[in-house]
Amino acid sequence: MVFAKKKWGQNFLVDNNLLEKIIKTIDIKKDDEILEIGPGHGALSEKIIQKTKTLKMVEIDPELIQVIGQNPLLSPFEIFNQDILKTNLQELGLNNPKVIGNIPYNITSPIIFWLINHLPYWRESYLMVQKEVAQRLIADIGTKDYSRITVMTGLYFNIKICFYISPNVFNPKPKVESAFISIKKNNKYDLSKIDSKKYSQVVRMAFNQRRKMLRNSLSALDINRDKCEVDFQRRPEQLTIDEFLDISNNIIS
Repeated sequence: MVFAKKKWGQNFLVDNNLLEKIIKTIDIKKDDEILEIGPGHGALSEKIIQKTKTLKMVEIDPELIQVIGQNPLLSPFEIFNQDILKTNLQELGLNNPKVIGNIPYNITSPIIFWLINHLPYWRESYLMVQKEVAQRLIADIGTKDYSRITVMTGLYFNIKICFYISPNVFNPKPKVESAFISIKKNNKYDLSKIDSKKYSQVVRMAFNQRRKMLRNSLSALDINRDKCEVDFQRRPEQLTIDEFLDISNNIIS
């Protein structure tokens, strides 16, 4: 048994009923290819391979790599000893996989942005995240949870909270409640026509000073306000994704 390490934010799933619930939610078909982020001791991995023959894993902890390698059920499957944030999904030899992970909560946002950066190369994603982060991801406009990450991910994803999870199903127990979320691609926007850097810049600057009106928080940007339909006396939590796009589309280069 390898004990959890704080430096990698490890909390291992130890409840079989929850593992079964996760498998049912993911609805793995026999032809599905799966990328598992952080398999830990392989509890979920063992259930995944009962549903499909194509599983690849990325695990940062070399001791857990040894645990997986000594498991006769999992040893035939490829596992990469690397940081998922430094992993190029294209190079793993998978074809449009489902991505699954009980991820370290301290790098939830970077992993979600990693998914954005690898958008063409995966089909669906299912992640275990902190409850409060999940609520920010799906927050309604005008609420306190509506934030930069809501607006950034909403351009690319449709996110749903599948269910909430008690700390009691983990070892060690985290100090927070968790949520299991599904991430599916949002086909509403033609991303080829969007300047993602400008959009990201507008959203970041607006929410960095979320109590200020847009006319102040975005004052450093050269925006053609005559063409823009947004009222710059509003604050960022009052704007839709389309309105943030309107602003970014009217930045004068």
